[in-house]
Amino acid sequence: MPQTQPHKTRPGLTLFAACLGFVVVILDVSVVNVATKALGADFGGSLSGLEWVINGYTLTFAAFLLTAGAMGDRHDPKQIFMAGFALFAVTSLACGAAPSLVALIAARVVQGVGAAMIVPSSLSIVNTNFPDPAERTRAVSLWAAAGGLALALGPVVGGLLVDSLGWRSIFYVNVPIAAVGVVLVRAHARPAPARDASVRRSLDLPGQLLAVVGLGAFTGAIVEANARGWSSATVLTCLAVFLVALLGFLAVERRSGDPMLPLHLFGRRAFSSTSLIGVLLNFAFYGLIFVFSLFFQQVRDYSPIGAGLAFLPMTAAIMIANLSCGPLVKRYGARTVLITGNTLAVLGYLATVPVVDSGAYAQMTAQFVVAGFGIGLVVPSMTNAMLGSVDPANTGIASGVLNASRQLGGLIGVAVMGLLVGQAASDHFLSGLRAALLCAVVALAISAVLSAVGLPGRQTTTATAPTTAASKAGSEPALKTADAR
Repeated sequence: MPQTQPHKTRPGLTLFAACLGFVVVILDVSVVNVATKALGADFGGSLSGLEWVINGYTLTFAAFLLTAGAMGDRHDPKQIFMAGFALFAVTSLACGAAPSLVALIAARVVQGVGAAMIVPSSLSIVNTNFPDPAERTRAVSLWAAAGGLALALGPVVGGLLVDSLGWRSIFYVNVPIAAVGVVLVRAHARPAPARDASVRRSLDLPGQLLAVVGLGAFTGAIVEANARGWSSATVLTCLAVFLVALLGFLAVERRSGDPMLPLHLFGRRAFSSTSLIGVLLNFAFYGLIFVFSLFFQQVRDYSPIGAGLAFLPMTAAIMIANLSCGPLVKRYGARTVLITGNTLAVLGYLATVPVVDSGAYAQMTAQFVVAGFGIGLVVPSMTNAMLGSVDPANTGIASGVLNASRQLGGLIGVAVMGLLVGQAASDHFLSGLRAALLCAVVALAISAVLSAVGLPGRQTTTATAPTTAASKAGSEPALKTADAR
């Protein structure tokens, strides 16, 4: 039967659609931060309730990333992308129309599942539609840059929408974007080549269930401790459920023939070190974005757009560092760049501690730029180190583990730093903010030490396009390294 698909294939439009998917997923991590004041005014929720609006999304996003990679092994990523984007659009409508804080949190939880389906499949689509290695490398670089742009502009876009159209608009805007993405991929993306049934990954449903239950219980314990206290029955129950789920998850993954998380990879020092670096990085970065959003709006009375613009120097520095990182890794190696980036972030955040009392934004700008540049160096070099820690056959799962680790770190960071500023009385918010900054400094200092002792020295690097396996697990593009394991 004649095939019409090749004549309809347009790689440029397909890349645009894949980037749209990645952009909205990243935007929805950050835009909500600048809407917290408006949400509190509308719903009158507690700080823990506002944290759940952010963490409900991040929780399911992190928990389902590896399963989404397995789904890409079993089905055409083009179909997974369209299904994930459709789910994302429907839940965005539900978020925008939410009549209560509880309804909004519930919609955000399901929205995170759609996000987890979009990220790995979007990169897989890029991989499939750009078979030429050089073109694929350029396409993946554009895909990664789109994510960086979303991270940089998220608070600004969120602030602009909240100020001009209200907080519901930050969710409604996803719907037409999703429609464009689905239409373009359906019309112009080529289907993935048929897969060998003998190498398809199965879905680890018991492991997935235990991961969601464990992450949810752990997050619940930290978030609710702020309002109820650590000795409350609710918090203690959450901690007990977390421990049971964790032990059950480890037992299931050890026995599974096709585990969601291959535990044997953590026996490799570089792999386990980089996974922890991912947790620590997002713990510091996302946690501080959350509490500084509260600081700018609730303490300094900035408008949402003002709060978004306050982050612009930091996020611009992140983008510049991302663009500079590739040549630096080639020349000095991922380990050196990681140590440098973490050190810069430590210095930037540490220098912010003594100036938060004055609240003068001009006194924080230089520190934000230094910290942002450091964060921007860590992200690509961390991905490089992770992909270099495994054999080519495991690059997909390695990338998925790193993405999941980062989302887990962000989830914990928002919960813990929210706890710190929430425990401080309203007239002592700054003491909680200083404590949050010091937590971030400690986390990034540990990350620098892990980079120094857990990763090998400079290795020969060569630019490579992501493998099909990598694209299936939500990988971030990187320079592949030959790594001593």
